[in-house]
Amino acid sequence: MRRIRTLLRLLSIQRVLVRHGLDEIITATHILRPLRFFFYLFPRTSDRSAPLGERIRLALVELGPIFVKFGQAVSTRRDLLPRDVADELAKLQDRVPPFPAEEAVAILSATYGKPVDEVFARFDFEPLAAASIAQVHTAALEDGTEVIVKLLRPGVRDQIEQDLDVLYAIAGLANKYWENSKRLRPLELVAEYEKTVIDELDLMREGANAAQLRRNFKDSDMLYVPEIYWDFCRPEILVQERVYGIPISDMKALRAAGTNIQTLAENGVEIFFTQVFRHNFFHADMHPGNIFVIVDDPERPKYAAVDFGIVGTLSPSDQQYLAGNFLAFFERDYYKIAKLHLDSGWVPPDTRIDELETAVRTVCEPIFNKPLAEISFAQVLIRLFRIAQRFDMEIQPQLLLLHKTLLNIEGLGRDLYPELDLWKTAHPVLRQWMDEQVGPRAVLDDLRENLPQLRDALRELPAAIKHLADQAAVGKLQVRAHTPELKLLREQLAQQQRQRFLLAIGLTATISGTLILALDTMPGLGWVLLIAGMISLIAGRPPSERH
Repeated sequence: MRRIRTLLRLLSIQRVLVRHGLDEIITATHILRPLRFFFYLFPRTSDRSAPLGERIRLALVELGPIFVKFGQAVSTRRDLLPRDVADELAKLQDRVPPFPAEEAVAILSATYGKPVDEVFARFDFEPLAAASIAQVHTAALEDGTEVIVKLLRPGVRDQIEQDLDVLYAIAGLANKYWENSKRLRPLELVAEYEKTVIDELDLMREGANAAQLRRNFKDSDMLYVPEIYWDFCRPEILVQERVYGIPISDMKALRAAGTNIQTLAENGVEIFFTQVFRHNFFHADMHPGNIFVIVDDPERPKYAAVDFGIVGTLSPSDQQYLAGNFLAFFERDYYKIAKLHLDSGWVPPDTRIDELETAVRTVCEPIFNKPLAEISFAQVLIRLFRIAQRFDMEIQPQLLLLHKTLLNIEGLGRDLYPELDLWKTAHPVLRQWMDEQVGPRAVLDDLRENLPQLRDALRELPAAIKHLADQAAVGKLQVRAHTPELKLLREQLAQQQRQRFLLAIGLTATISGTLILALDTMPGLGWVLLIAGMISLIAGRPPSERH
């Protein structure tokens, strides 16, 4: 039954594309092409009277949330699109046709269990904005606080789940018949996207994301995150503080307000890298409809973000590898970039590192130190894709959100301030973060975090030594076994004993060095003991816990 529903949905997608005069998309898509024969059974008309951009926008709206979100993402890259198409797709950011206000009131009344006018002092029936998954109304609380009320579209979950089935079907065909599927991993990409889009359907989760970002940027002079009013929030309803600002896409209004555009653009880059590397919690839906600018002080403009349904995080290893790649790029260390790709397993282990280094240098060197206005990222992406094909580089599905956000940020920066020196702005932020991760402070933080474990290891050390002595006294340490399992077990035990010994020595040396430095008697010896102790502590940690 599910397969029949998926097939019918594929047919309906084709029917919409044909109706809006987008037949060329069908003939260009190999997977959909065989289904074109079904349309000989049905009468159809193809309307090409409207401009291409308008036809694409209307088709995406008719197809539903997932397709609208695709249009939103593409709309941030005006440099890659014809101007008329980019203008039309930009309307998808907050001007999707709304659902009736009567339905919104019915949802609110049913959810709260009482009339809307008993919940809010004022509720405005005219939607402030409407997007693919939800729409927003303005309102006021009983104490006069101005808020926005966000509601999920009726039936949106069923629509998304049906289209996810279609994506899985297409990915399954690609996985089976497409020669690049092993490298591009289509099924894993769809699975990663599914987690993201399903999370968007829980507005309580979005509220929690907003609360975390608000804490991360508390007292920040670069980014403001609105407050969430939890007493009014439900899985299908979000109530948050209303923020006032100029839409980031309204360059005319920003210039009229005297906004320092260069500062605004540079702050945007710093905010992004701070979220990704310092906080490891980044807003991953950075299209212009979700970003406003507060210009109370035009020389120090401040971003205000909304819509936190999609946020991203990275594993510590991905953070380290990405930061290392960025820094190596900023410092033109192409050998390090190639080695990081090899070490991370992103390319096959038999890849020649010198060949990969040369390929990366060929793509990156021409764009280094150029402002955004002089860089054709379309060409860069094409060349990087060819490198990926040549070296069998695998797509990393867990980085899908980061890639999408990077494209959004770069597109915004290009529109906002094309003269932006991306390298100069981002390099200091990354360098500071890396220094914090591997410097003395990081070692001390690790020591403080693992102090209970070290204390337990030190307590166990005398018993472990006595056990070894007792075993040696009765000759049991000379018992040998030749099975692989016992050999592995023996190696693991030996490794654990070495780790305990190193942890104990490291703790003793670190404490001794700290005491000597505190007493200021022999500072040279104190530093030697402290550094030696830290090295022993790091060496004594299990490999899986080392950064």
